[in-house]
Amino acid sequence: MTEAAFVDAVRRAGACVFRVGGCVRDQFRGVPAKDVDYVLTGMTEETLCAIFPGAEKIGKSFPVYHVRVDGVRREVAFARRERKTGAGYRGFAVAFDPSVTIAEDLYRRDTTMNAMALELPAEKLFDPYGGRDDLAAGVIRAVSEHFMEDPVRALRAARQAAAFGFTVEEGTLSYMRACADELRAEPTERLMGELRRALMTPRPSAFFRVLRAADLLAVTFPEIAALEGQTQPTDFHPEGDALAHTFAMVDAVARETEDIKTRFAALVHDLGKGLTPRELLPHHYGHECTGLDALAAWNARMALPRDWRKAAAFVIREHMRAPRLTRPGKIADLLLGIGASGLSIAQFNVIIQADHGSLPDYLTRGADYLAAMRTVTGRSAPPELSGEEIGAWLRTERIRILRRHRETQSVKKFLLER
Repeated sequence: MTEAAFVDAVRRAGACVFRVGGCVRDQFRGVPAKDVDYVLTGMTEETLCAIFPGAEKIGKSFPVYHVRVDGVRREVAFARRERKTGAGYRGFAVAFDPSVTIAEDLYRRDTTMNAMALELPAEKLFDPYGGRDDLAAGVIRAVSEHFMEDPVRALRAARQAAAFGFTVEEGTLSYMRACADELRAEPTERLMGELRRALMTPRPSAFFRVLRAADLLAVTFPEIAALEGQTQPTDFHPEGDALAHTFAMVDAVARETEDIKTRFAALVHDLGKGLTPRELLPHHYGHECTGLDALAAWNARMALPRDWRKAAAFVIREHMRAPRLTRPGKIADLLLGIGASGLSIAQFNVIIQADHGSLPDYLTRGADYLAAMRTVTGRSAPPELSGEEIGAWLRTERIRILRRHRETQSVKKFLLER
């Protein structure tokens, strides 16, 4: 069924149909919409099911259906009103009936740019709260004080600022501040969902900057908030304290890779600096170890994906020594460790380059060296060896291969420079 046929069926039943939310916002931004959602007014559930017998009900607290339109399952909801009755995102009483207007439905939404609707088929714009003007101005503005009724809207506003490069106006920041107490009680998977989306934005630091401006960074991500004011030696980090360095790092890495675990590893590489006693500043001795403690605390509070934890732990442990090794055995162990961390050599290098500004030969050519070392396995060991002897033999052989390849590379470089 085409959208035109869907709209025609709804209108012939005496109802109205609107495109709503993100797809309208993205249309005015001039970017393709990820999803197209519809809202119906003037229609009952019974009528919807009668004219679209293949509609699949997915909503629990209020009726939402999937209807196949233009070959895609699209969300179709009834216009509704909401009234706060308890804590969190489930603490709402919802009313939906044919008398609810599109303006009432839009009023319950979070920000003005998400509170626009296009009535179909003519695409007549309904924008009662000035969303199009705010969109043009690059401003995120709450529709009303109802913004505070779902505390995770505060994280969503921060994430949209990072996604679109927008600013959050002061009144909305005030609403965000008022969400602090409820945010502490929110299911951590909701916060995790917003973190995941924020890390995939072009400038992830903006997400954390907005949360800090709303006094919510310590509430939601205390390990990151602890980096503020943790001074560093200016010879190595002229950008400022550990928080400023972390923000610069995650943005630099985001410019180079879309891999989310690499971006997360960059975000937390200096997490241990938040635990450095003030009397030791600006030095952060042993932050490679305390960083693992901070990562474990974060995971205990908000379960992190296993691949994120694995990659992040490796980067926390190794980021200081990684570009400074001289012994072939330690270089071999590092390269093999990268291979086991879940990161590619290229992904690890993006982090080290952003942190240190340069890369040694063994990282620049690390993928080639690692591939060469992996040509020998434990199955190649002499038959008289067993147990730990095989492991020792394998490490020795891989170091020998690494040394030979590096010497060959040095000879090639010398000949080219003659």
